[in-house]
Amino acid sequence: MNYHNIIMIEPGKRSGKPCIRGMRITVYDILEYLAGGMTEAEILEDFSELTSEDIKACLAFAADREKKLFVVSL
Repeated sequence: MNYHNIIMIEPGKRSGKPCIRGMRITVYDILEYLAGGMTEAEILEDFSELTSEDIKACLAFAADREKKLFVVSL
């Protein structure tokens, strides 16, 4: 999924954290809701301005960041 048109980083918004479509809802917020057991349907019900595509973009963004991490052997 191409999340680049959905996930945006603006220095003056939420301390530069990645947000969804210029809103104040961060990728971290969505990931925390999912990790806490909320379903996609529950998140969409609580935040009517979000779409299913927004949630998938958050997951794709997080997966991309995870892929860029690496372990250094000591």
